[in-house]
Amino acid sequence: MHTGKVCVSPYLPFGGEDCNMIKASGVFGKKSDRLWIPVSAYLIEHPKGLILVDTGWSRDMSPDGEFDKRVRIRSLGSALLHMVNQGVVGKGETVPEQMEKMGIKPSDLDYVLLTHLDCDHANGLKGVSEAKRILVSKDEVKFANKMSNRIRYDKKWWEGVPLEEFDWTGKEGPFGKSYDLFSDGSVIPINIPGHSDGLFAVKVTGSDGKFALLFSDGGYATKSWKEMITSGIAADKKAQKKTLARIREQSMDPLCVESLPNHDPDVVPHVIEL
Repeated sequence: MHTGKVCVSPYLPFGGEDCNMIKASGVFGKKSDRLWIPVSAYLIEHPKGLILVDTGWSRDMSPDGEFDKRVRIRSLGSALLHMVNQGVVGKGETVPEQMEKMGIKPSDLDYVLLTHLDCDHANGLKGVSEAKRILVSKDEVKFANKMSNRIRYDKKWWEGVPLEEFDWTGKEGPFGKSYDLFSDGSVIPINIPGHSDGLFAVKVTGSDGKFALLFSDGGYATKSWKEMITSGIAADKKAQKKTLARIREQSMDPLCVESLPNHDPDVVPHVIEL
């Protein structure tokens, strides 16, 4: 699903190794250079449960479905964060609104998996707070609570929501950290740090071994792994590059049906069957 879109500096998604945070933020860049990119979320219909991956924007980002600076700042909790991430979500585009069209209520969700806690992934969390379980990695919560990240994250997005922190129990991925959701290898969050410490991809594997890789902000578009372009917002550039190399390797695996980033303008909403 696309749950609205966000307007960012071109250096934020495609800044490369030498890009710094100031340049990626776009605070001093030209408005005419900014890019509109989609904000994605994923609904996994699995025999063992209904899973939502990320939550996109909340309705209070755009109460009337329009681009409104004042309410965006209030929803993000920071004028500076608004300058970096200028989001909008049209009417009928939030996750709960799209699920309602499918006949699905938030309380029907068995799991919500938060790949990380950035605004365009967690801002809509309260709209699905009735889900049975809402999981985020311990590494990400620790990272979000650092004093240096207070501008990047706003706790009000998940305040009052029953988050469950999980630790890595498996050894998949570029840093040997993963978590087998159903203990059968079918849905595995895989730690892909760099953009943030606790960021994870979700690998969904069918009975025939074919899989889809949802790699969140491990790269911002397909061209990210094809051309090895790291994003401008990074907690650890070295880790980010290693993560992107692993995404490339997995994406080129013959068993990979699709690999999807959260913000690729060339990706349209669709259904994947495994």
